[in-house]
Formats: sequence, structure tokens, C-alpha cells
Amino acid sequence: MPSFAPTAAVNLASRALGARTLSCSDQFFGALERLIDDAAPVFIPGRYDEAGKWMDGWETRRRRDDGHDWCVLALAAPGWIDAIEIDTRHFTGNYPAAAGLWALAAADLAETPAADDPRWQPILAPVPLQGDAPNAFLPDPAVRTAEGQPWTHLKLDIFPDGGVARLRILGRPAGLPAPRADGLVELSSALGGARVIAWNDAHYGDPRNLLLPGLAPRMEDGWETRRRREPGHDWCIIRLATPGRVAFIEIDTREFKGNYPDTCSVQGVMAPDAADAATVPQSLFWAEILTSRKLGPDAPHGFTPDADRVVSHIRFNIFPDGGVNRLRIFGVPGAME
Repeated sequence: MPSFAPTAAVNLASRALGARTLSCSDQFFGALERLIDDAAPVFIPGRYDEAGKWMDGWETRRRRDDGHDWCVLALAAPGWIDAIEIDTRHFTGNYPAAAGLWALAAADLAETPAADDPRWQPILAPVPLQGDAPNAFLPDPAVRTAEGQPWTHLKLDIFPDGGVARLRILGRPAGLPAPRADGLVELSSALGGARVIAWNDAHYGDPRNLLLPGLAPRMEDGWETRRRREPGHDWCIIRLATPGRVAFIEIDTREFKGNYPDTCSVQGVMAPDAADAATVPQSLFWAEILTSRKLGPDAPHGFTPDADRVVSHIRFNIFPDGGVNRLRIFGVPGAME
């Protein structure tokens, strides 16, 4: 994340969160869909396909006219944009000379706006790019200060052609997920702005995967720690999308069959203004809202909290180690103690 991006920012252009690539002027050397991959781009020497050298990103052919290339994508959720990263890593002699970004506020994320739609508004005037670098920019100041209707779609222009490994749009989702039939809201949804802010181990899988929508199809797409060879247990800390009264906790171990945690517990605190760095030592003393519970392999587990509390943060403890596919915290947002 760029140093000037707010720590609360979510990558609204994340494929794992639900962002979608829609159209482009060309994708001869590199498929457009790679532009929103969540994994860091890689370079594989000697790998070629029918078009030429395989590159981990979106890459167009060399233009022989006076135009430029472009692509259109739908964000994972309507939101406001705080920072932009146009990552050209591994593109050393084939990156665009410059790039610009447009945004559009549609009534429906399912819409597919055309490249010449009159609703596009410039949010980043064309700027020079460096090759093999994570180029980071702030959007136009007018965009950042006038928060009207949240953006739903983006158009990236590259001048005149070339390759971009990743596009990351760091911002804030516009709202919480819709309530379930029972009225409870998923307070831990990354699409609502929840974030994993600290953890002690992520050897096999990133704990931020816990908050993604859907289920992870593979173990590496969940959170998995190494095998512990010393006393203790593993943990991660989550800042919820909004403070709320926790009513139900779902811990899903699907795909983890011989490496699931033996037990788990959940602690919580109401400290919406706490700095992220301060939460790690403080979390040792947070109240337990779910006492130790037994987990099993490859199954969803649902628990009712032991304590009726309003919290802004939770600490998810697994004993002694292992892997979890998804963690869902459901509750009533905005409730007061």
C-alpha cells in the first residue's frame, strides 16, 4: 500500500473481493483479467505462449497509429477512491509511457459502460509511468474532497500501448452488506470495510483471506499458519466494518482436513478510535466473547457468543495452529452498550 494511502483503505479493484474486468481495446500479449489479480506479479523466464513472451499482467500489442489503449472494469463495491497504484513490475521495456484514470457512478455494478460513455469523469489526469515499479498516485483533489455518489466503474487509459501488471484502487466501500433474512449484518465483511490489521503468523495463507466473500476453493486461499513447535497459539486481529453487537460467529474450516485448529476463541473490545499499532499489546486483555470451542475438519461451525457485547475489534485465536477458510462475524451495527 502506498505510504500516503489511508490505513483503512480497501483494494476496490480486487478480483477476490468481486471486481470484474469488462472490456478493453486490446489484450494481445497479456489477458486483461490479470490486471486485477490479488497476488503480486511474477516473472517466469523462458515462459512463452502463442502470442510471445508470457507476462503476468495486461499487455497490448505495439500500436502503429495515433490512438491509445484502454480498459474498463467494475469495482468490487461502490466506493470512494483515496489512492491509485498502477503497478508495472516486470515490464521493463514494454510499459506505457503514461496513464490516466476515469470513474463513473452507475446505478448498478452489473452495468457494462462503453468506453465512450458520456458519464466518465477524469480522476487522474495522464501522468508519466516508470517501468518495473509500483507507481502510486493520489486522485484529483476535487474527487477526494467532493464525496457525492460513490464510484462503481473505472476506465484506465494507457499511452500509447504496453503492459501493466496490476491496478489497485485503494478506497472506502460505500456501505455495509445487506442484512440477512434474520436482520443480522456481516460486520466482518471486507466489502463493508472490515480489515485484518495484525497477526502472528501467515506461513501458508494470508489472514486477510478470512474476510473475503464466498469460500476459498483451496487451502492457500484461506488463513493457515505453520506447525507450532513451541508453547503458545496463533491469532489475528480484525477491525470490524462498523461497531456492532455480535450475535453469531461462523468459523469455516472447509478444505482444511488434516490441518484445522483444534479449538478457537474470540475476544473483543469497543475502541473505534484505537490506532492499529496499539491493538496488539492491548488485545491480550480484551474480554472473551466466545470461550474455547472445539473445531472439526472441513466444515462450517456456527456459535452464539457467550457474552453480549458491542465491539469494534475482535481477536480471533486458534489453538495451537492450523488453517481456517473464512470467519464471519454477524451482528447488529451501531448498537450502543
